[in-house]
Amino acid sequence: MVQSGRVAFGKMEEVLFGVSAADAVAEQARKLGATRVFLMVSGTLNRETPEIARVRAALGNLCAGVFDRMPAHTPRQAVVAAANQAREAGADLIVTIGGGSITDGAKTVQLCLANDIRTAERLDAIRPGRVFAAPTVRQISVPTTLSAGEFSALAGVTDERTRVKELFAHPSIIPQTVILDPAMTVHTPEWLFLSTGIRAVDHCVEGFCSLEANPYADAQAIRGLTLLTRGLAAVKADPSNIQARLDCQIGSWLSMGPLASGVPMGASHGIGYVLGAVHDIPHGHTSCIMLPAVMRWNKSANADRQAEIAAAMGHPGKEAGDVLDAFIGGLGMPRSLSAVGVGETAFARISEQAMGTPWIPRNPRKIAGPAEVREILRLAG
Repeated sequence: MVQSGRVAFGKMEEVLFGVSAADAVAEQARKLGATRVFLMVSGTLNRETPEIARVRAALGNLCAGVFDRMPAHTPRQAVVAAANQAREAGADLIVTIGGGSITDGAKTVQLCLANDIRTAERLDAIRPGRVFAAPTVRQISVPTTLSAGEFSALAGVTDERTRVKELFAHPSIIPQTVILDPAMTVHTPEWLFLSTGIRAVDHCVEGFCSLEANPYADAQAIRGLTLLTRGLAAVKADPSNIQARLDCQIGSWLSMGPLASGVPMGASHGIGYVLGAVHDIPHGHTSCIMLPAVMRWNKSANADRQAEIAAAMGHPGKEAGDVLDAFIGGLGMPRSLSAVGVGETAFARISEQAMGTPWIPRNPRKIAGPAEVREILRLAG
């Protein structure tokens, strides 16, 4: 049977790479005709480096306010606090500078502004399946980590009441412009830069190994994997290597090719969502721990694809799960659930919740129920 499929292109207009963030943000704001630019930024960058001050200086009187209090995993309360501050500031453009939690927070803020969401409970009104207004205040993102959420029209937000990571979506919440400034990432802690790089590797690997993969996504995933593995090793060896940091950023961008073209992720992402929300494990670390185990568990369903992953990482003929495990270990990242304090007593809850994520049902090897998830967790234990 001839393969068929569909690749949809989103509402992102451009990606600028290898440029100064401050200059590029100011240029984009003026190009878009913005007069009230609201910054959502890393608190550490704002308080401990000159980077945010440089962006504010470049914007001049276009800067209408700064929010720098977004915790990890993007809790609902913080999203609403940012939205209320942006509303009071009269924001007509949001600029994010920081990691994935800030990026996802601003995507959801766009929906809050468009739908008059002023409390955490009211976020229920814009969950998938509901009818709500499209955002009109767009977003520019300057990422400082490699998890690549800025290249999707999805936002992950944690409901503090249930400690469940929920997805919000709309085609227009994808940032209008992404600015990749490798110099901005030198302030990112090494563990965070490298672990989010493995998160991007996870996008490449699960996308390429999906039974729903397509040639467009494959090309980006394999090239992204090559850039990421080369770049991450080089940054580990020399943190001042700006070209290697840019290679990682471009690899991270390419890693989203599968997701952007409709290819689903698998069990590594599905289990990772639960580990992040319930156990407060950074998503980079969840990928470091789960991806090799998922590859080993899935091998019977996609051995040919896994062989191509191993070859792309420079180890033809080796087991992809082993190659990934060794690479992750070489970066000094955690490689087991026990290393992050998650024991077998937690496996039942993790397994039950993982079944409710969008990715477990589309894992290459069928997962019929929580018992199979527990098998994977034991491999990662």
